[in-house]
Amino acid sequence: MPNPRPTFFSFYKSLCFVFFTNVALVTSKSTIEPCSNSDSCNALLGYTLYTDLKVSEVASLFQVDPISILTANAIDISYPDVENHILPSQLFIKIPILCSCVDGIRKSVSTHYKTRPQDTLSLIADSVYAGLVSADQIREANSIADPSVLDVGQSLVVPLPCTCFNGTDNGLPAIYLSYVVKPVDSLVGIAARYSTTITDLMDVNAMGTSSITDGDILAIPLSACASNFPKYASDHGLIVPNGSYAITASHCVQCSCVPGSRNLYCMPASLAVSCSSMQCKSSNLMLGNVTVQQSSAGCNVTSCAYGGYSNGTIITSYATSFTYIY
Repeated sequence: MPNPRPTFFSFYKSLCFVFFTNVALVTSKSTIEPCSNSDSCNALLGYTLYTDLKVSEVASLFQVDPISILTANAIDISYPDVENHILPSQLFIKIPILCSCVDGIRKSVSTHYKTRPQDTLSLIADSVYAGLVSADQIREANSIADPSVLDVGQSLVVPLPCTCFNGTDNGLPAIYLSYVVKPVDSLVGIAARYSTTITDLMDVNAMGTSSITDGDILAIPLSACASNFPKYASDHGLIVPNGSYAITASHCVQCSCVPGSRNLYCMPASLAVSCSSMQCKSSNLMLGNVTVQQSSAGCNVTSCAYGGYSNGTIITSYATSFTYIY
């Protein structure tokens, strides 16, 4: 891997890291990615529902767009009233978040939780947020002197784990999932589930052995399709994990990443919204259209591809290629 990726699975290792670097870190069992700039990336959280929740309620819990939760989990957004669909307790889903650089490490700090009667920091951390954060991390992020006293309706910052690692894994596009290890998990099983290897997981998480413990938080690289939109596009840097899709261009365009592929395929989204023209200039092709004309010499392929979204305009590009038959 191109960059060192320190991991701190225990209290003592965290203390050791703080001692040698003089960086004030909250005790964490997460893989920590140091950073020094203000850039951000898209990342994913592996979340297990603590109770039955509507899609919109999960979105509110993490302050993200409900549509982004549906697309990250390859759920069809065209179903009527899909945002009020009830997700069952203990269901595991992926939550898309923005991963930032805060106090020298990667984490997400855009989530806020409003306390309810009977809430404790441990309940919020271990149950509501399914172990993605610790009670101590919430306490320190909010400068809480006495964790036994929480005011009902108090707004708490919930720091959540995430990593970017330049959006690559072994030089290929990837998006990283923060995964909470369960008692039944093994590194072999996790590697198989996410189509990677034990070696890669150990490398990404800087692990000396393949031993993992319940509650550890691993960074798991998911193969993805990366866009090459221009920097002036509002969706520049769009990256979509294999087997899922994303909605972009003000809900007008759907970009999918087929399992095993590295190329985004974009087409008009099924949402009923007002959109700018999706027709390629100087052609009759619409966004996502592909035509193939076969001749004795080969095949002539023309396509209308998505090139990003800028100032309310959907950018399209018309391309022609010819494949010879030998």
